[in-house]
Amino acid sequence: MDRTHQYERFYNEVKPALQSKVEEFKIFGYEKVTEKDLWQYLTKKKWKKPKEDIQVYEVVADILSAKIGDVMNFTTVEAFKLGDFALGDEEERRELLK
Repeated sequence: MDRTHQYERFYNEVKPALQSKVEEFKIFGYEKVTEKDLWQYLTKKKWKKPKEDIQVYEVVADILSAKIGDVMNFTTVEAFKLGDFALGDEEERRELLK
């Protein structure tokens, strides 16, 4: 079920805010977070229940107030859901738990 989010209409308008937030994450050492990761967190978690009359400034405020911990937690859970982690090898599990 691949539906577009109600706020997709703002994407091009808020792209500079997304880029800015991703750059901020990189400054703090989170090199792998992408605009796509941030947008997915926002659309699937933060904006799970979209507001009918939301304004662009509210979307930008949500982007700029996103916390790296929340984004990383969401990304990790999504990766587990998709089966991106292969922990079938005992050595991999031990390495992860170090």
